[in-house]
Amino acid sequence: MEREIKDSDGITWTCIQAFSGLSNTSKAQDAAEVEGEPDTYWVVCTPSGGAQSVRLKLQGKWEEEYSDEALLKEIRTQQ
Repeated sequence: MEREIKDSDGITWTCIQAFSGLSNTSKAQDAAEVEGEPDTYWVVCTPSGGAQSVRLKLQGKWEEEYSDEALLKEIRTQQ
């Protein structure tokens, strides 16, 4: 569950659901879920440049349902 987006400054952000490296997909999904908030997941976005990574709280199938603009807005909010 990885997604790359490019912002207007030419920085490529790689966003990945937290704990997605676990071999068991259902365990990874459970591990990344925000406690007490159903269908909400922790996602870490790392920039290609010198900016700092950000941790986002996103809902649903964020990798498919969020537009590039919506993800970039979430990233800017957390910077």
